Amino acid sequence: MLASGSPRRRELLTSIGVAFDVVVSDVDESWSLDERPDAYVERVAAAKAAAVLDRLGGAVDTCVLAADTTVDLGGEILAKPPAADDARRRLASLSGRTHQVHTAVVGHCPGGGSTVTVTTDVTFARLSAPAIDWYLSLGEHLDKAGAYGMQSAGAALVERIDGSPSNVIGLPLVETIGVLRACGVVAAG
Repeated sequence: MLASGSPRRRELLTSIGVAFDVVVSDVDESWSLDERPDAYVERVAAAKAAAVLDRLGGAVDTCVLAADTTVDLGGEILAKPPAADDARRRLASLSGRTHQVHTAVVGHCPGGGSTVTVTTDVTFARLSAPAIDWYLSLGEHLDKAGAYGMQSAGAALVERIDGSPSNVIGLPLVETIGVLRACGVVAAG
């Protein structure tokens, strides 16, 4: 059971041959300014899994997989931009700088569970105003933490990645497979 409405997470899980149903959680994803970005994604992913377990009556005989991803620039979360001007400011702040993408993956299953948090360093190229305008004209910034998506044209904004590329898209696959193994969903090996 995938506790996420993210099309990118669905695509990534499908790409590794995992069968799943989707039950979207409805949790408060507000960030407290005194909360570290990695702790934030851990809290929200755990809340998503708990909410789906609760919706299913608590006694679930299947694995519930939840995840949350955020973009962290110097300890500040760059959430999904509500408008194009916000997206422009986010992209300008990322220009020529390295930021972190954190994803927490939580697996709840009969008899236990597993949690992992993955951090990837992403360095943006220096972006001119026309480059930012070009990217915004594509509409990819919508519904994306940090106002960019690595899985398509947003990759043209990135100079270097240190860590998991799939983490930047929203689900670190190596670690997710480990969580699913711990839950008995995929074969050990």
